[in-house]
Amino acid sequence: MKRPALRKSACWIALACLVVPMFASYFFDDMFSTISYLFEDPARTQLGWDAAGYGLYTSGYSVLCVFGGLVVCGILLDKWGVRITGSIFVGMMVAGAATVLYAITAGFAPERSLRLAYVGCMFFGLGSEIAGTAVTRSIAKWFRQGPMALAMGLQLAIARLGTALALVLSPRLVVENAGHVYSLAETARPAVFGLGLMAAGLILWAVFVAMDARFDNAAARSSHSSVSPGDRSSEAKPTEDVFRMHDAVGILRNGNFWLVSLLCVLFYSSIIAFKKFAGAILIPRFDIPAETAGWMVSMLPFATVVFAPLFGLLVDRFGRGTRWMVLGSVLALAAHLLLTFAPQGVPFFGYLAMVLLGFGYSLVPAALWPSVPKIVPDKVLGTTFALVYWVQNLGLLAFKMLAGGILGRTGSGSDAAREGAFSVELMFTFLCVAAVAVALLFARSARRHPELALDAPNKF
Repeated sequence: MKRPALRKSACWIALACLVVPMFASYFFDDMFSTISYLFEDPARTQLGWDAAGYGLYTSGYSVLCVFGGLVVCGILLDKWGVRITGSIFVGMMVAGAATVLYAITAGFAPERSLRLAYVGCMFFGLGSEIAGTAVTRSIAKWFRQGPMALAMGLQLAIARLGTALALVLSPRLVVENAGHVYSLAETARPAVFGLGLMAAGLILWAVFVAMDARFDNAAARSSHSSVSPGDRSSEAKPTEDVFRMHDAVGILRNGNFWLVSLLCVLFYSSIIAFKKFAGAILIPRFDIPAETAGWMVSMLPFATVVFAPLFGLLVDRFGRGTRWMVLGSVLALAAHLLLTFAPQGVPFFGYLAMVLLGFGYSLVPAALWPSVPKIVPDKVLGTTFALVYWVQNLGLLAFKMLAGGILGRTGSGSDAAREGAFSVELMFTFLCVAAVAVALLFARSARRHPELALDAPNKF
């Protein structure tokens, strides 16, 4: 189907509509991160959750994703299109968040509220991941002939700004007060704010759906093809471009898909799994208080807000995306080498490591995600993104468990804490070494297959 000419303003308006649901999702996912101390003692809140219960609640996010939900829904995304599938899962994301809020505020016994919140978090997690896949696929569609890396970088930056806002705002919504028993309404304030953001995101998603339908109708008219009413029909494609189940097998036979997936799981595990245990690593390694460690690790999301769009612009303008991936992986390796082998008790090296990790955390995604639409046909793009995210979630689950096991085996005491931090950092260092190797293989593949234009600039 021939694509109609798009005004630049329409593309950016569409992007603005797409980023708000993801901003809201990131906020809601991290809304309790900086106030998790509330759950150290069940008596501190009327909700009555303990730390283990809170940990169970947060684990609900990945359950449906890991056990096949991402792959099945990615196939639906290609069969039904972003408007139908995206609307279903944006709605699921909002419904899951509303279920969590209801579980927190309804006044149930702790066990019942936790079970209900866990179910809500499961549906919120699957809805968020598929909504994110629909957003990424939509950006690839709208910016196919334009600055795709910049657009994806902006989307990523604004989404992570939701995490940053949660880290900063939640302690102000629920002010720490020693000896105070927090009511259900007080505990739920971040969730109320997050659900309000999601309501705004739902409205803007509806605006995007209308814009996307108009875009496809214009494309159909320009190619002189008849289009029957309905969302699915308006996204109709020629027969050879219709998704079929055997196309999913073709993805698994694509060597570049496996290189992207391996780089994704290795690189993201070295950062996201690290963030989950940052306090247990930074505090004993550099002899700093927990508050300082919190500020130190918060440099990561704030760095991506600034640098992800900038690096995306550089990828669009100069190309050479696979080389940016190699550089970002090397920077992450340098950061973890510092965290592993830097002199004990010198916070400067911790800050330097976070700077390097922040640069890497911005560089690799800015080049990696825009490369996915170049290695597979449009008709399997949703399935491909879903498969990459599925592999990523499997790896994150495994390496989080492994990191927790390493730290748990070292025992208590300051010497044991330092030993555990060193051991788990060795694991992250090896992950980065493997990520550099995979990035180099991907760069070699780009040179061997110039027809994919993996290192070509993107011009509007």
